[in-house]
Amino acid sequence: MLCEQIPELEIVKTCNDPEKLLSDFSNLDFDLLISDIEMPGIDGLHLAEKLQDKLVIFCTAYKEYAAEAFNIDAVDYITKPVKLERLQKAIAKALERFEKSDSSKKFIQLNTDKGKTLLYFNKIQYIKTAISDSRDKSVLLTDGSFLNLKNVKFDTLLNELPETDFCRVNKKEIVAVKAIKFFNHNEIVLHHLDENNKNTTLILSETYRSDFLKKVKI
Repeated sequence: MLCEQIPELEIVKTCNDPEKLLSDFSNLDFDLLISDIEMPGIDGLHLAEKLQDKLVIFCTAYKEYAAEAFNIDAVDYITKPVKLERLQKAIAKALERFEKSDSSKKFIQLNTDKGKTLLYFNKIQYIKTAISDSRDKSVLLTDGSFLNLKNVKFDTLLNELPETDFCRVNKKEIVAVKAIKFFNHNEIVLHHLDENNKNTTLILSETYRSDFLKKVKI
């Protein structure tokens, strides 16, 4: 009923069973899935993973799923009861991302200690000030390796990185939202395991906290 009040939306199909959606998926033409998380058979997080190229908005009564939702790059996360105004904001975010998806840059070209390289945004977990030289930056990639960027400022990187996907969390670090496992008021824990097999933890400083919380859309 709320979706019918939003002119930008056309309802292609509604399902009360996630398995039914999966079985009909190949015959459906849609761009956005609005899904619950707690469902019989398969939960919304795993459902979204199976629909990899579709935009997803989660609606649920459970706040504890928020970090997991953004790990799979959900457009938004709405807690019940859903209000029309809140849903409209989520749809606006989905439209913005959909319109950018075809034309947006996927990478930037930067100087590294190994020469020029193409740094793909979807491969970045976080960026930190290099230990050897504060003018350089170290990038942790999704394969667990580090790339050393030569003589580049955080402001330069932030201007190039997709604004909705990356956030500065302190003076020395930028994090990719999808790399976050969970967070609290003072720190951010990533999915990445360090050399001691512990999850990498970043400090969330007061200076950047407000912007960070807006980025994760909680």
